[in-house]
Amino acid sequence: MSLWSKEPPLLKSLRLHNVGPAPEMELDFGDRMNLMTGDNGLGKSFMLDIGWWAMTRKWPAEVNPNLTVGKMALPIDPRDATIEFVFTGKTRPEKYVSRYQPKEQTWTGRPGRPSNPGLVLYAMTDGSFALWDPARNYWRHQGNMDVQDRPPAYVFSPVEVWNGLSAENGDTLCNGLIRDWAGWQREQGAPYEHLRRLLKVFGSSGDESLEPGELTRISLDDVRDMPTIRMPYERDVAVVHASSGMRRILALSYFLVWTWEEHKRAARQIGEEETGRLVLLIDEIDAHLHPAWQRSIVSSILSVMENLTDEQAEVQLIATTHSPLIMASVEPIFDDSKDAWFDLDFEQGEVKLQPREFRKHGDAGSWLISEAFDLKSSRAPEYEALLERSASLLEETDPDIDQIKKTNEELALALSPTDEFLFNWQYICRQKGWLP
Repeated sequence: MSLWSKEPPLLKSLRLHNVGPAPEMELDFGDRMNLMTGDNGLGKSFMLDIGWWAMTRKWPAEVNPNLTVGKMALPIDPRDATIEFVFTGKTRPEKYVSRYQPKEQTWTGRPGRPSNPGLVLYAMTDGSFALWDPARNYWRHQGNMDVQDRPPAYVFSPVEVWNGLSAENGDTLCNGLIRDWAGWQREQGAPYEHLRRLLKVFGSSGDESLEPGELTRISLDDVRDMPTIRMPYERDVAVVHASSGMRRILALSYFLVWTWEEHKRAARQIGEEETGRLVLLIDEIDAHLHPAWQRSIVSSILSVMENLTDEQAEVQLIATTHSPLIMASVEPIFDDSKDAWFDLDFEQGEVKLQPREFRKHGDAGSWLISEAFDLKSSRAPEYEALLERSASLLEETDPDIDQIKKTNEELALALSPTDEFLFNWQYICRQKGWLP
């Protein structure tokens, strides 16, 4: 079988009734890239939690109680609440309708393991990660009960991402970024080469290089060989001391490599074919990233699996963002036939989720004042108020000349000499004889 099949990606749609911030919410996903914008508290992270649950049937915090995110969704009120979703199964689209059971405090579902055959990786905004692997996370149905043969998912708190994840019985489920990276680097095998290639793709667009340095020790009391990143000033910095943005990229790169390497091994052990699909959920894809990385993170992710494997991967990306730079950066690659943009707004006292037609705005400043972010301008609030007062003065037939001069001085201090508003203001004032 080809390393990555050309089958369609997994998640097709979500329909929510009486659950979440709005009475009704609907999403029909694009096959490749899906971006979601909206103000804080309107449900972006919530929708990713629902997407993860729909494909894995477990809430992240249900698998790992140490998480402060990824909690179970609850109905808005005691009425009937449903979550309906469609994803591509092994042979055909699968449709589920799950209802909330108040007495059991849970959502109904078909017995047995989820039927989706693909990998699902969820990067949460606080640094937590969750993975569902069809070769490693499964269970069987016996009588009226689901019997767990394997972990229902691998869910990592931020600390466990770096230090490793253990089962309740003490078994090691994952060595963690520090030990795995060091081991891969000592072996100089395929996993380390894949990691280097991914870091090169992610780092090629940022101002800070992402190239592994030499292993080191950071303390007399910590005997682990610590991976490092070689900085532009020719020093190796331990990964635990890297910037927040770097650590997020490092963690994502590590999990992509770890996910694929462990999936291949597990598939061989159980005698099954490797999967051909991956759904990648990323909450606040711009979090902690320098603008240089924000401008290219989406395109890097879409191409990074090509660098992980020898063939181009079929990946479905579902991500939330607060960044106008993210939206501007996808303009050259957005394809209406396989991509989608969804926007959450608060209108007339209600939260509304709706697909938006993707129109190019040219730059981040124009995106700020678009329907994605709904700002009046891209300026500081104080300058925005100054411009509004200045525009009002221009509409007066006989304004106070002293007020005109004072406003002109304020504008000259606040704005760049080449600012278009300042140029037009002074031109109009001179034409009317208000300024010399």
